[in-house]
Amino acid sequence: MSTPRLIDLTLPLAPGQRGVAMEPKHTVARDGWNAATWHLYSHTGTHMDAQFHFGAGPETIDTKPLSLCMGPAWVVNLTPTAPRTLLTVAHLGAVAQTFVAGESLLLRTDWHRHAADPAIYRDGLPRISADLAEWCVAHRVKILGVEPPSVADVNNLPEVTRIHHILLGGGVTIVEGLAFLDQLTQSRVFFAALPLKLAGGDGGPVRAFAVEGVDPSTFTTATANGSAALLPPP
Repeated sequence: MSTPRLIDLTLPLAPGQRGVAMEPKHTVARDGWNAATWHLYSHTGTHMDAQFHFGAGPETIDTKPLSLCMGPAWVVNLTPTAPRTLLTVAHLGAVAQTFVAGESLLLRTDWHRHAADPAIYRDGLPRISADLAEWCVAHRVKILGVEPPSVADVNNLPEVTRIHHILLGGGVTIVEGLAFLDQLTQSRVFFAALPLKLAGGDGGPVRAFAVEGVDPSTFTTATANGSAALLPPP
């Protein structure tokens, strides 16, 4: 393996973005320290959905086991991706044949490049088809990570509800709003998305990252309390 490399896959959150506001609370000049009050929509930026988000099960974001937030992942390059593309199992190519149950899928569309243009980023996003969602459940995909802000058309309630119900109800962890997948150079990485532990939360922002240059399978040892080994064995 090559030298390990850590790649941040998280969109920065900034005041003025959809669902993001910030109020300065203290300053060094006035109070001796800087601090601020942030207001965040639970599904803004790079975030994870809990089953509770669409009533697909009892799971809330604070009960999500850490072992379900990380592990080996395939990076599927779907670029170039046209607006409103319906992504199917065929888009997975050879990965559909080599995929092993318990691994994750990261779908690269370079959609993060449209984040400043809601007309494309939100209204023209590529969507997960019902057959791909059902394939993910049948093949026990641990995490499905996408760059658009949703796995389905946010302007079509029946579609967005159906796809979330299939995935979340089937035990697939959804991470939306990923960024910078174009910086990955390997098709298989260790991936993690760690959500804020919001009590009873329907979802929440995550810090997502990938590690290249390691054997991702060495990171899969889980313990009984839901945590996972973060370092490969010596």
